Order: sequence, then structure tokens, then C-alpha cells
Amino acid sequence: MYTYGELLDDVNYLSRFGVETGCVGASRFGRLIPFVHMEGKGKPVLVTAGIHAREHVSSLFAIKQIYKFFSVTHVSDVWWVPMVNPDGNVLASSGAEAFGFEKNKLLALNGGNHDFSLWKANAAGVDLNVNFDAKWGEGKLNSRIAGSENFVGERAFSEPETLALAEFTKKIKPCLTLSYHAKGREIYYEFGQSGATLERDRDIAEYAASLTGFTLINGTRGSAGGYKDWCIQSLKIPSLTLELAPDDMEHPLPDCAIADDFEREPMLPEKLYLFVEQHGYI
Repeated sequence: MYTYGELLDDVNYLSRFGVETGCVGASRFGRLIPFVHMEGKGKPVLVTAGIHAREHVSSLFAIKQIYKFFSVTHVSDVWWVPMVNPDGNVLASSGAEAFGFEKNKLLALNGGNHDFSLWKANAAGVDLNVNFDAKWGEGKLNSRIAGSENFVGERAFSEPETLALAEFTKKIKPCLTLSYHAKGREIYYEFGQSGATLERDRDIAEYAASLTGFTLINGTRGSAGGYKDWCIQSLKIPSLTLELAPDDMEHPLPDCAIADDFEREPMLPEKLYLFVEQHGYI
């Protein structure tokens, strides 16, 4: 499993070679949420991963992309937030013991089970990808009870992780965002758009599908409150969710689950930016 500690090691390594790194904020339990910036021309693209604890392979995928960008010539300006949910990652990898006095509370949220490898939420039991202010609380599977997944929180942006990511996004003003999840090899791009905006976003999503071989999903399947949803609704920019790894693999996914996806398209942010620029979508 790709862990928060390994992420910090990778970020520190990159910074020693002159790559711009920093943090967008801190988690509920004070863990820094790093970013990595590969400077280039044009408007920024923002890539996020690891918003769900058990989806550590999405963070690994992002880090592999960063190293690829570091080793080749690129023109796009790309920012990565490879692990939005560091507390959740630590909980999934190390268990409740890593949270000291919160141990018993977390065990209760997990039904007494010491195995947190299937946990998706942060360490407060809030599913961060339903905590954004985009039809917050209206999702088909939304829950009002803290737990391993689907709890929307007490209010939109109740969690420091989601608020920090939203503020960081507004600060860098991306022309496009990509959110890596796992699993299913699917692409989502819709959240209430219409007319020319819907045509634009579908065009970008179709191109992403052609590059990755993923299935393009029309509609939202009843989801709401996600980061992609907020970017589309509030910032009016194209935003894609990409579900990595084959659907027939079971969580917790092994690191090799994203190997084929990476080999097929390691420079996805660059190619999508060039497509957006060439088609006049920015």
C-alpha cells in the first residue's frame, strides 16, 4: 500500500531537485496536505488524488505521473495534490492505534473492526468527496451518520481537507481539473451543465476516454457534493473524475492495479491541456 509516509518521502526527494512543493493546508489531525507543481506555459491544470482513504493507488498513480513529468520535456503547467486525505490513508494503513486517544471512537465508527483497509472517509468519519458545496447532502447514497463512507458531514466544507482544497483551487485558477479515484476504469464529467458548456465538457471527456480506454459515463448516477461537482458548478470549468484500475479487482487494491493505466497514458494532464488549448476551450 502506498502510504502517507512514502508520499512525504517522494515530495521531499522532488523538492531537493528543485521541484516546487508545498502544502495546501492540513488535515483534521494536523497532517500536511502536500502539493507538487511542475511549471509550464499556459493556464494551470490541477490534479487531485487520494481523497478516499482506501484508494491509495490513485495517489501512487499521481506520483508516478509527477516523476514522468520530471523526467521529460513538458509544456503544460500542472499542479498535483496527490493525497487529499492523509488521515484516512494513515487509518487505512496503520489502523486506529495511530490516532491515540481517538482510537476507541474510530473503532466504534468501524463497528469494532480493527481492519480499516476498506475505509474511505477521513478520520472524523466524513466522506470528503461528498462534503463540497455542490448540491451538498442531495446525493443518492448520502448518509447523515459518521462512518467509513458516504457521511456528508455537519455542513458543506465542514472538514479542513475539503475547505483547504477549495481555497487552493480558487487560488491557482485552473482551466481544468482531474480527480483520480479507484476503481472501474470510468470517466465522469457531468454535473448539471447544458448547452455549449455540456458540449465542451463532453468533448474533453471523450478525448480522455480515447487516451485511456476508459468508459465514458453520461450523467451523475445520483452523486453530489464531490470535488468535480463543485468545480463544475462553482468555478464553471471542465472537471473530470477518472476511476482507475479494473473493476473486477477487489479493495484493498494492490499497487500493480494501476500499472496498465499508467503505461497506457502517463502524460494525461499534458495531453488534455493541449487538447483544451487547441480547441479554444480556455
